[in-house]
Amino acid sequence: MKIKIQDYNEVTVVELQGELDGDDVEFFQSTITDIISRCKVGVVLDMSGLGFVDGEGLEQLLWARDYCSQNKCELRLAGLDENCMRILEITRLEKEFNHYVELAEAVKSFV
Repeated sequence: MKIKIQDYNEVTVVELQGELDGDDVEFFQSTITDIISRCKVGVVLDMSGLGFVDGEGLEQLLWARDYCSQNKCELRLAGLDENCMRILEITRLEKEFNHYVELAEAVKSFV
């Protein structure tokens, strides 16, 4: 998995590319921990570049949501493709996240 980070005023966008699975747990957690430590308002995970999310990837999303909440920061998901959205629906996790079709929508939701 590759990660690109961009700041938009008070919001940090984390672009995820590749696969979110068990192979990247430490990398994902250390990156998110670093971002949230300097987070001002919120974090958007741009998932438009993800091709696959497995069970451990879902656990990491839940961990990121909880970690954000514990640190008074909000998490949004953006750009979920049909497969990722279906995985959230099947696992009944779609209501656990604020998610948006477009990245710009997710960033603007913090205003």
